[in-house]
Amino acid sequence: MDPADCAGIDEVGRGCLFGPVLAGAVVLPAPAVQALLDDGLTDSKRLSARRRAALVPLIRQRAVAWALGQASASEIDRFGIRAATEQAMRRALAKLPQLPGLVLVDGVLPLRGWSGEQTTLVRGDSRCAAIAAASVLAKVARDELIVRLAGRFPGYGLERHAGYGTSQHREALRSLGPTPLHRLSFLRNLSRGGPRS
Repeated sequence: MDPADCAGIDEVGRGCLFGPVLAGAVVLPAPAVQALLDDGLTDSKRLSARRRAALVPLIRQRAVAWALGQASASEIDRFGIRAATEQAMRRALAKLPQLPGLVLVDGVLPLRGWSGEQTTLVRGDSRCAAIAAASVLAKVARDELIVRLAGRFPGYGLERHAGYGTSQHREALRSLGPTPLHRLSFLRNLSRGGPRS
């Protein structure tokens, strides 16, 4: 199949205590794959924040298409993290200008609710440039969103840990209680008060 008919998809923020889960979908033409790999594209978790930010315009410029989707903390609480992650992925795919002939999904679990052809790739963000590109776009977009939200919800250190369950974040939750954008279903092991507005 022509790479330009395949979309790589990946999510970020699945394990966070705060904020949405984001998914990226990227369609790369064959010539872009090696060029992006030469630019240092790989799994977003193995790249510095500066390197990820530098790759974003290169990915957007060289991709046939790209899109982002998200599912909110309230959707995560309502439907569970797997279903919410799949919703974010389907939303990203739906924003592409045309539906891909094949979706390459990072991980071992298939994307439920997707009627088209798909393939799962374990460690796909290290093995497939389109998945790696999707992971970089989603990671940078989510980190930028969380930094903006940190201004609305000071005291949690969101700009430093991006909503993950660090000791600083857990201590802030114990003293301040959760915000409306915290995933309450993820906080069951923390003593907490009511949501903070």
